[in-house]
Amino acid sequence: MTGVVDAVRALIAPLTRTRVFRRVIGPALLPPVERVVAWISRGRVQVSALLVPSLVLHTVGARSGEPRDAPLMYTPDGHGRAIVAGTNFAGSRHPAWTANLLAHPEAAITVRGRRMPVRATPIPDDERDAAWALIEAQWPGYRNYERESGRAVRLFRLQPVRAVAGGA
Repeated sequence: MTGVVDAVRALIAPLTRTRVFRRVIGPALLPPVERVVAWISRGRVQVSALLVPSLVLHTVGARSGEPRDAPLMYTPDGHGRAIVAGTNFAGSRHPAWTANLLAHPEAAITVRGRRMPVRATPIPDDERDAAWALIEAQWPGYRNYERESGRAVRLFRLQPVRAVAGGA
């Protein structure tokens, strides 16, 4: 199965670096497809998870206070934590979920149908290159989104925490 995934990645990875993908396919097509597949599978299947480790981030809106969900690629850091990057398909603005984590770092993630509480911490400047190296080992060229966006992409480390009675 790994060979098939690697072959599909090799075909799709160059597409994700194109302007058409970053401006149209990624932001306009992927989110609704992810929502439909999640609805049909009752949250057990993520389209992006067919190619890379993926999770659904459950946050609280920074301004609205309403629950928000965002399907994201993540990179394991080798210490039981996940690294997520707010690339926003190389857009000039940070994705809303990054503002949500800055305002409310206590969040939850769902990975392979299992929900767990996490605490998000921004990755400090002196650790960014190491984090990007891990991310690019998983998806080569991904840091180009940062270069093309004209902004420093927000990187977060998601640390699993023990659930508190009555909590997430």
